[in-house]
Amino acid sequence: MPIPPEGSKAPDFTGLKDLKGKNIVLYFYPKDDTPGCTVEACGLRDSFKEIEKLKAVILGVSPDSAKSHDKFISKFKLPFTLLADEDKKICQAYGVWVEKSMYGKKYMGVARTTFIIDKNGKIAKVFEKVKPEGHNQEIIVFLKTLK
Repeated sequence: MPIPPEGSKAPDFTGLKDLKGKNIVLYFYPKDDTPGCTVEACGLRDSFKEIEKLKAVILGVSPDSAKSHDKFISKFKLPFTLLADEDKKICQAYGVWVEKSMYGKKYMGVARTTFIIDKNGKIAKVFEKVKPEGHNQEIIVFLKTLK
């Protein structure tokens, strides 16, 4: 499935309904406790209070298990929820489960992508090909533009 465009309704999944009326930072990342994913998660951790003040909730999604997420959360003291998408249904709904290539070998994986979902459940912003360093600041700058 292609990535849903900005302005469209965010694909629903368990847990999203409970957050209606809040802005959501939904970030997809490839794997717990790997260098880039750790930089990204720790950046969001360090900006957590500021993002909360902007009335937004952070949800991280990867195909890792809940057990893997628990270890990652406790190792880096992450103050937000990580969703285990082992069947890749959420990744597929958001168009981020894609063919990747490393050293000439093709495989399926998560394209590092962040969606900002507004209070009305619409996709306000899509950050594609996210660079982990400084991504938390890009998110804050955008959240400040939301009403």
